[in-house]
Amino acid sequence: MRHARTFIGISGYDYPGWRGRFYPPDLPRRKWLGHAGRLFNSIELNGTFYSLKSPDVFRRWADETPRSGFVFAIKGSRFITHNLKLRRAEGALANFYASGILALGRKTGPFLWQLPDSYGFDPGRIETFLRLLPRTSVAAEEMARGHDARLRRGALVKAAARVRYRHAFEVRHPSYFVPEFFALLRKHRTGYVIADTAGKWTLREEVTAPFVYVRLHGSRVLYGSQYTEAELRAWAARVRAWSSGGRDVYAYFDNDRHAYAPQDALALARILEEA
Repeated sequence: MRHARTFIGISGYDYPGWRGRFYPPDLPRRKWLGHAGRLFNSIELNGTFYSLKSPDVFRRWADETPRSGFVFAIKGSRFITHNLKLRRAEGALANFYASGILALGRKTGPFLWQLPDSYGFDPGRIETFLRLLPRTSVAAEEMARGHDARLRRGALVKAAARVRYRHAFEVRHPSYFVPEFFALLRKHRTGYVIADTAGKWTLREEVTAPFVYVRLHGSRVLYGSQYTEAELRAWAARVRAWSSGGRDVYAYFDNDRHAYAPQDALALARILEEA
């Protein structure tokens, strides 16, 4: 059995409210990523959800984080998941992958596709989109070459390294929680995001891929409550179980209020190290 890897990190890093709570008060904002990268072995990039970045931005992200053992999770474009609702997404996917993602090279972790609770499960729509997603950097290069003029800050169509790509879906509409959806994910070796959302959306532990993706948004208050020691130990037990089964685990804390996320991520990493 291959050695499974565990990545514990935070959803985003650029939070002004974390100054003095997580970031030293006198640390310049431009050094926040480097500070976080020294403490965590993965960070979820959520800025990619809101807008297309540039190759220079991705190169900076890669340059400012550890040379080895570190990966980024990349959140897919909101334009694709929320505006297009996954339909007719070929051009938008080309722009997304040409925007600089290929610069991450071996720091490329899983891609997170977060679907809103405003539209339900359509098997044909999901399978069509799953077939479009690039599974390697070579496939992403080919896709990126189809970009259009919307990338005004430059395009990148050559990957820094040849790597395999992983994809995971975070869903919120109740109609997705059916065997047919999970079967589609398994068929395409795509992850299901196990998301703790303080009861707002369904929390279901389903494993559909050779890896597990977890997002911890808060157990009592969405984005705004800190996990207790008991809760963290319960999640640590789950992580150990998945890992012992040979699956890589990516876990990100998104309870960003009051800098709970980095505090909880450090605490979970400590508990796992103790074991």
